[in-house]
Amino acid sequence: MTDFDSVQPVSQAAKNFRWLLDEFLGTVAGVADAVVVSSDGLLLADSRAGVRTDELSAIVSALTSLAAGVARVLEYGGVRRTMVTLDEGHLVVMAISDGSCLGVYATLNCELGVLAYQMALLVERAGHALTPQVRSELHRAIAVR
Repeated sequence: MTDFDSVQPVSQAAKNFRWLLDEFLGTVAGVADAVVVSSDGLLLADSRAGVRTDELSAIVSALTSLAAGVARVLEYGGVRRTMVTLDEGHLVVMAISDGSCLGVYATLNCELGVLAYQMALLVERAGHALTPQVRSELHRAIAVR
């Protein structure tokens, strides 16, 4: 039984979503932390490796909102990804079709092409997996942790 299972019983669909995120984290070298945030800014899932997931989810939510505002003002279509490069790493945010988003903090030695590709795969899969019921279960499980 994983930590996720022991916190609060969840459906197989929620476990499958967690598995997708865990699979992503095991695939991409250099990923330091990852979060999935709902369209209203609630943390739905995290990498469990980071100690600042609440802060990261707030930053990801704010960046997503800011990028959406830029897209509206410039009228160049929707936002595909937002990237901030820092002295010691990258923060990359991608929208998921249901309005939520995936935020990943990676070290500077992370291969950005691989990261973007794997994030795109996860985002595509997550869009199908994040039903309203799964989002609700994930948020409840995170809240009681």
